[in-house]
Order: sequence, then C-alpha cells, then structure tokens
Amino acid sequence: MIEIERKFLVKSDAFKSEAISESTISQGFLTIDPERTVRVRTKNSKGFITVKGKSNAAGTTRFEWEKEVPIDEAEKLLSLCLKHIIVKKRYKIKAKNHIFEVDEFYDKNKGLVIAEIELSSEDESFIKPDWLGKEVTGEIKYYNSQLSKHPFKNWEKEKL
Repeated sequence: MIEIERKFLVKSDAFKSEAISESTISQGFLTIDPERTVRVRTKNSKGFITVKGKSNAAGTTRFEWEKEVPIDEAEKLLSLCLKHIIVKKRYKIKAKNHIFEVDEFYDKNKGLVIAEIELSSEDESFIKPDWLGKEVTGEIKYYNSQLSKHPFKNWEKEKL
C-alpha cells in the first residue's frame, strides 16, 4: 500500500510504437487536500476509487489504497467530483524489468504527456528510454489532482 514512483515529461511520441497496452481513463477528485486525495476513476469498462496520502519530501513515496467498484457506481461518483474531470489515454511500455505508464492528456490538459514508473525502492535503478524527458517527480503542478484544479492549458496564462 506504499507507492514509490518517479515522473518524467515525455519528449516524443516514439513510446507509442513500444506500447503493450492502451486504455482510456476519466478521473475526478472527491477531495483534494494536502494530506490526502480521494480519486474516482473509470478505466475502459472498470471503475476504481483510490485514496492517496501525502507524498514524502522527495515526492517519490506515499500511501495508496485502491479498490475496484462497479462501473455504474464510478460513473455516478464522477458526477460528484470537483470540476475539471481529467481525460487521458494511458500506454503501458515494458522497459526490461519495469513498466512505464505514459499518460497522454486531453481536453483542458491537451499537450501534456507524462511517464511514470513504479519502483520497489527510491534508489532502484532503471533503463531510461530515449523518449523520456525531464524528471518532474515531486513537482506538485504535475500531480493529477493539481491538473484538475489548474489545467495545463492555463499554465502560461496563470504564469505557474
């Protein structure tokens, strides 16, 4: 129930040819608090509810609890979420012993592409594909909860 992950910007769409799976995700947040977030997600034909705790200082590690819920219940819960539902396509890419999840955002976050990798420890080494760009682990503006409040398309206007 502890999640250790690192996040990176993606500098090209070369990852798409390496994808082993794709899924469409819609997600919203029932609560966004510095200490915890509660997320509702639909992923293809499944629904999920997730509670995430506060990240450590490096932004790599935090508590995460997720349970599958019936899709119709998840869709109803999405209607209760805070504004700006996030819509994205997720690609899974195998890189040796790891899986990168690359999210290509749509709607108000169109143009943003972020890769995440889950690790067993904060100092675990991994292969960095050529399409991987700048690391943004711990940069709060790249958290999905923040993208729902401050969408990517508004960043220049808000000078974030």
